[in-house]
Amino acid sequence: MNVNDCLNEGLLVKIKPNIEMAKSSIEMATHKLEISEVEFENKLFESAIISAYSSMFHSARALLFKDGFKERSHFAVFVFANENYSDKIEKKYLNELNYLRLQRHKVMYGLENSEIQEVEAESSIALAKGFLESVKKIIK
Repeated sequence: MNVNDCLNEGLLVKIKPNIEMAKSSIEMATHKLEISEVEFENKLFESAIISAYSSMFHSARALLFKDGFKERSHFAVFVFANENYSDKIEKKYLNELNYLRLQRHKVMYGLENSEIQEVEAESSIALAKGFLESVKKIIK
């Protein structure tokens, strides 16, 4: 699936580019990252991963707002960022965005205990920080 497919299926919607919404999304990404760090410190690793993903989601969403798009799907956010920013954002961050999207879904909606480990939560937080910094440079 690509951005055009997402537009055709209504997973992305074209809007007027809005830098203020992009900046607000960056603020939310920063807030979610701070929450993930507190959760990690309190050994709430599942919650820390969900919040790290939320930070990455809002970071990526800032790119959509900047470029004049609105999401109707978490997957479409990944597709958009991967297709339009893979030359500006390291692939490891884009891969983590998609991986955490899937982890979040499994933790929130799955019927199995996910057993998130400390090292995985710590790594996810570090990657969310790097992703946020990469997006901040693009948004400026």
